[in-house]
Amino acid sequence: MAQTVTECLAAGSDSVDLINGINTDGASSPYAADLANQAEINARVQQNVDHLSIILLYTETETTPNIAGAASNLKTTHVAAVTTGTNYIAAN
Repeated sequence: MAQTVTECLAAGSDSVDLINGINTDGASSPYAADLANQAEINARVQQNVDHLSIILLYTETETTPNIAGAASNLKTTHVAAVTTGTNYIAAN
C-alpha cells in the first residue's frame, strides 16, 4: 500500500529539523556536533535539502503519493526548509 502525503512529508521532518537547527545554531547545533568543519556542515545540509527536494517532486505511483500536486499548505515547512538550507550553504 502506498504511503499518504502526510506520511511522506513526515518522513522529511527530520531533514526540516536539521536544516532549521543548523541555520539557527551553526556549528554549535547538535545536528553538527559530529562534523569537523564548515564544508562538512554544508554537505550535511545539502544532503537534507536534496532529500526534501526529492520528496517534494513525488508524483503518484503505486508506491508514492502525489506530493508535487498536493496542496501547498501541506508542504510549507518543507519548501521553506529547502530555501533556508540553500541560503545557508550560499552564505557559509
